[in-house]
Amino acid sequence: MSDHPIEGMMDTTLEKIKQMVDVNTVVGDPITSPDGTIIIPVSKVAYGFASGGSDFPSKAQPAKDFFGGGAGAGISITPIGFLVISQGNVKMVSIEPCNTSADRVIGMIPDVVDKVSHLLSQKKEKEKEKKQTSSSESLDDPIL
Repeated sequence: MSDHPIEGMMDTTLEKIKQMVDVNTVVGDPITSPDGTIIIPVSKVAYGFASGGSDFPSKAQPAKDFFGGGAGAGISITPIGFLVISQGNVKMVSIEPCNTSADRVIGMIPDVVDKVSHLLSQKKEKEKEKKQTSSSESLDDPIL
C-alpha cells in the first residue's frame, strides 16, 4: 500500500518549517562588544500550518482516483529583547514597552532583588566589621 499524496505534502511543509525555524531564530548569536559586554538577541516565534485534500473518483478505464489538495504555513518572528551580560551581571532588556502595571512590576523584580541582596550584604559586612573592632578593642584594653 503506497503513501497517500497528502502525507507527502504535509512532510514537505513541515520540513520547510524546520529549515526556517531553528534555535538560532529564537536565541540569536551572541555579539561581543569591545568592553566585553555580551548581547544576545531573543525573539518570539509563532507558526502554524494547515493542509487538506480530497480524492475524486474517475469514470475513465481503468478506474483511477484523482487527488487534489494543498498545504500552507505561516511564520511570525518578533524580536522581544536582548540578554545583556556585563561584568557578571545578566539583564533582560525588553524591546516592547510595558503595557500594564503588572508587566512593569514583573520587569522590575530582578532589579529589586539585586538591590535588596546588595543592601543585605552591606549590612552583614558592617556587622562583621563591628564585631572585629569590638573584639580587637577588648584585646587592647589593659587588665587592671
